[in-house]
Amino acid sequence: MDWTQRLRLRNLQMLLTLAETGNMSQSAALLNTTQPGLSKWLKDLEDDIGLPLFERQARGLRPTSYGEALIQHARRIEAQLDTARDDLDAMREGGSGLVAIGTSGASSADTVPLAVLLLLQRMPRVQARVVENTMDRLMNQLAHSEIDIVVGRSAPELQDRNVRTEALYLEPLHFVARTRHPVFSQSTVDWADIQRYRWVVWPRGTPIRNALESALAEAGYPLPNDTVESNSTILNLTLLNNSDMIGLASHRTASRLQALGALRIVPLRLAGFGGVSMYWRDDGANRAAVVEALECLRSAAKRSTGDLVEGVGGEG
Repeated sequence: MDWTQRLRLRNLQMLLTLAETGNMSQSAALLNTTQPGLSKWLKDLEDDIGLPLFERQARGLRPTSYGEALIQHARRIEAQLDTARDDLDAMREGGSGLVAIGTSGASSADTVPLAVLLLLQRMPRVQARVVENTMDRLMNQLAHSEIDIVVGRSAPELQDRNVRTEALYLEPLHFVARTRHPVFSQSTVDWADIQRYRWVVWPRGTPIRNALESALAEAGYPLPNDTVESNSTILNLTLLNNSDMIGLASHRTASRLQALGALRIVPLRLAGFGGVSMYWRDDGANRAAVVEALECLRSAAKRSTGDLVEGVGGEG
């Protein structure tokens, strides 16, 4: 008999607990079982598979490369079961199911909230969850079935082979600052002007940071040494509103914040465009709430296209 046919959900929990604690006796206590029983189960599983899953060290257990691979599968299964439970709970309460959407800074101020509002109009009983984070972390959550859809900067280097993608739109990037920033008192703004101030930038390796560095290279300027690095939209907004720092935002985010009076777009054009895409797994696209959410994201992206074209044409 294949060893996978002998695994039970309880066994997955045992494996994940061992991976988390790295300690046999502590895991046994958490699982309400005996240490000898847990040790025997692990040895039997390793014998069935024919591979060592953990290294026994003086400080406890450490997963081998084989163990890490199996642990990743176990985490994915656990996340899918959690989603199934929450989905059915939502339907039991008369809802239309659950959809979890991850959003990065590029889409958190405009596309995703507009799509969620549209989704609630179309499926009033749906349960929507929105998580904001950097693209690398969101894509990792998507790969492990912890969320259903990711919307953010196009990042093919982060894409898992089991994940589908669709480009939603292209948009320019803008420098932004508080509404009464001294830079807005000038008749014209050039690169030397904004380099007098400290910048707030996204972390190295994020798509928006890559786009900024490409634009700077084309303009012939290096990234200033005097920067604050942050991956939090709210933190960035607070820093910019309470100082003379200069920040960076995508066109839709910058336009939304400017309309709200939170920030203003600095009239200095950055070369190039950044793409925004949505990502999802095939195994999640057969749920009605996920399918409808994807359609709402497409509609929200198109809804702002006219504003985008007008905004690009009107910038100095």
